Amino acid sequence: MSWATRAIEQLKKGETVKIRPRGNSMSGRIESGNLVTIAPLTESPEKDDVVLCRVAGIEYLHLVKAVSGGRFLIGNNRGRVNGWTGTVYGKVIKVEA
Repeated sequence: MSWATRAIEQLKKGETVKIRPRGNSMSGRIESGNLVTIAPLTESPEKDDVVLCRVAGIEYLHLVKAVSGGRFLIGNNRGRVNGWTGTVYGKVIKVEA
């Protein structure tokens, strides 16, 4: 069970979730330990949205770097690219300290 399993289950039910992610890959946008509110998708994510997604079997709370035909290029806020996915569970709507 990954850190995101519970959040993904709630998002699939249409519920908004709050998590406190750890790590520095999104520094500058989301700091380690910030309270992050994620809402279920109501529309397709756009470039620069922060989303909870799965790329190659791994869950990420990362940026949409590009959009192409219903697929999303995912990467962090430090320049790393994780890859393309069509699996996005929710979008960050609020970040609090």
